Amino acid sequence: MPHPDALPALPALPALLGPDAAPVRRALTDEEGISLPAFVDHHVHLHLIDGERLPLGGIAAVVDLGGDPAVLAARPAGALPHVTYAGAFLTTLGGYPAGREWAPPAIVRQITDPSPQVGRPGGAATAVDEQRLAGASVIKIVLHHERPLPDDAMTTIVETAHAAGLVVVAHVEGDGMTRRALDAGVDALAHTPFSERLDDDLIARAAAAQVWISTLDIHRDDADAAGLARENLRAFRAAGGRVVYGTDLGNGELPLGVNPRELRALISAGCDGPALVAALTDPWPGTASLPEVRTFLRGRPPGGADDLDALADWLASASVVPTEDLIPAVDDEADGADRKDDDD
Repeated sequence: MPHPDALPALPALPALLGPDAAPVRRALTDEEGISLPAFVDHHVHLHLIDGERLPLGGIAAVVDLGGDPAVLAARPAGALPHVTYAGAFLTTLGGYPAGREWAPPAIVRQITDPSPQVGRPGGAATAVDEQRLAGASVIKIVLHHERPLPDDAMTTIVETAHAAGLVVVAHVEGDGMTRRALDAGVDALAHTPFSERLDDDLIARAAAAQVWISTLDIHRDDADAAGLARENLRAFRAAGGRVVYGTDLGNGELPLGVNPRELRALISAGCDGPALVAALTDPWPGTASLPEVRTFLRGRPPGGADDLDALADWLASASVVPTEDLIPAVDDEADGADRKDDDD
């Protein structure tokens, strides 16, 4: 009989955590636990936080969705967290987030000319090219109800980005903005739609064409927005949509690391353990696989498939460790029996 403190047998781990979970032991500390691929926060703003602390909280890689492209391009190679970025927000003249206290001019590019010709001041194509030349892997546009990008500028941005091999993510807020993003060929949404309940046809279109970044916890003080986002995400997942974990870190008081509230919100939207891990480890939009580091979680996952809130807290205890520090752990009945004999 296995020792009661032994890790769960390997065949049980995929049902709890997905196919990439493996029992391991740390060579440095001799701690036993579970290894998973590197965790990624797919929506952060590094200029608003102390990003160097993120690996201490279990985040090995981030996607910066709105920052100064010159500063982001100057980050040292090989530093953790690994950063993939969009560069500046592309918005219309005077559009969100221009003028916000948290958004200095360097992180906002205001489009005044929808022309597809690169080199025109204020041009849509020029703005995409600027971000590309600064190393951006993704282009972020703003569809905010107060002053959204016009259709012609949006079309130019999407076509220019796609021609350069870049994906386009949109901040959508307001009635009809998700439909406009879909119609324009936007590849991803920076937030689960939270300002309108999407109909089934629109959800189906989105599930077939887009990635959604969760950011559910930012609505914890707004019951209406939280409820709409949760309903939309549940329907999106049910339709086969791809959901990735993201927090909008820098937006209010959020943990510098894996956010257990975000994970519990994902659970409330229908995610089980493997879905949580898939969202945390998804490589969108092309983040490095980071083979040199892994996620390490001490001990064993709590409970079973019905104890997901405890699982969220356990996942939030993650740490980033060098892959070379992890040794596969023998986890079978014979090993458990040996441990029991040693204890006796």
